Amino acid sequence: MPPLRPARARGRQHALRKETTVAKTISARIDGELVAAQEGQSILEVATACHKRIPTLCYMPGLSAAGACRLCIVELEGSDRLLAACTTPIQDGMSIRTQSAKLALYRRMAVELMLVERSHVCSVCVSNGHCEFQNLLISLGITHSRYSSDGPGFAADMTHPRFILDQNRCVLCTRCVRVCAEVEGAHVWEVSSRGISSHIVCDLNESWGNARNCTGCGKCVQVCPTAALTMREVSVCPPRKDTDRVARLAVRRTESRHSRPGVSS
Repeated sequence: MPPLRPARARGRQHALRKETTVAKTISARIDGELVAAQEGQSILEVATACHKRIPTLCYMPGLSAAGACRLCIVELEGSDRLLAACTTPIQDGMSIRTQSAKLALYRRMAVELMLVERSHVCSVCVSNGHCEFQNLLISLGITHSRYSSDGPGFAADMTHPRFILDQNRCVLCTRCVRVCAEVEGAHVWEVSSRGISSHIVCDLNESWGNARNCTGCGKCVQVCPTAALTMREVSVCPPRKDTDRVARLAVRRTESRHSRPGVSS
């Protein structure tokens, strides 16, 4: 009779077998084109791999999907609902449309509501010319807002020795919240209040300079798609943010975490 392995060893072997299980391949149609995908992938991941352009703002590779901006909405054949591509897993037999007059209208409305909630005047913004949100507006054909800003108005937080927080430029994409929690592990940022008064806070509504958990890594600044988070020493004309570098770091960290025994994807 073979010797019994310890329960802990058996658990590790079971976890390793679970990790090496090959994901099921499924097929779907995106804009009429038949594509192959792995079960568990989101519509956005599959569409991006197939070179289908879907506008996004809150999404960043390596971070958990939040579905906050609602710009990646797509149409599903047989359903009247518009689905967020970043949070909707693709399923076998789906027929998805990424571009239509209806989608363009709803995406434009979503962006216009962002413009109403805060102050986004590009001509007086330090990120003018190298702003991800500005580039998104141009790609959607939005050159001006039909409505005046009706946001609550916030004072800039300049208490940090290296960085500046201007809530009036924030689009509540929560990239800073997720990169701080999931990549840096500091859990400094969170969203407070509701509706148009929603804003990010650090360390239970402390000023940034008094946030004890902040490591000063600057990842939140690099992933911010607007000038809500900027570097103090270059606040007049800051360089282009290196979002891709942080995204690569987040992807490697996610892959490393999922490759550990006992951790499922």
